[in-house]
Amino acid sequence: MFKALNHEEMVIVIGAMTERCFKSGEVVIKQGEAGAVLYVVEEGQLACHKLFDGSSEPKFLKNFEPGDLFGELALLYNAPRAATVTAKSDVVLWELDRDTFNHIVKDAAQRKREKYEDFLSSVKILHSVDSYERAKMADTIKEQDFNKG
Repeated sequence: MFKALNHEEMVIVIGAMTERCFKSGEVVIKQGEAGAVLYVVEEGQLACHKLFDGSSEPKFLKNFEPGDLFGELALLYNAPRAATVTAKSDVVLWELDRDTFNHIVKDAAQRKREKYEDFLSSVKILHSVDSYERAKMADTIKEQDFNKG
């Protein structure tokens, strides 16, 4: 998600993040609630569970460990939290708010996508590919691959 950022944008994002600590057993995000921040795990482990329609018990989905990111779906889609994330140990997280995310991260990703779509549009063999398919292709290009050519 942050790969599209240039150095200056990354410095701004890091500067905008706030350290948050949670104790083992604390709920960090709760399914169904509004989400205004995403988290990056620095220390500790968290468990992600989701209550599916028709089920009485939440289902375990995954663990989050240092370096993992969660909570971004609520920011990307302005939707309620899709699952509950609980600290399995004492954790240190870095929180990024919606405004910073929207102004920097989403804009950078959009610029990257447009750059790759423009390139793909210029490739003669891809002229028959529709714009949706080109956009999906652009999303799969990695920066180091693009810069090698």
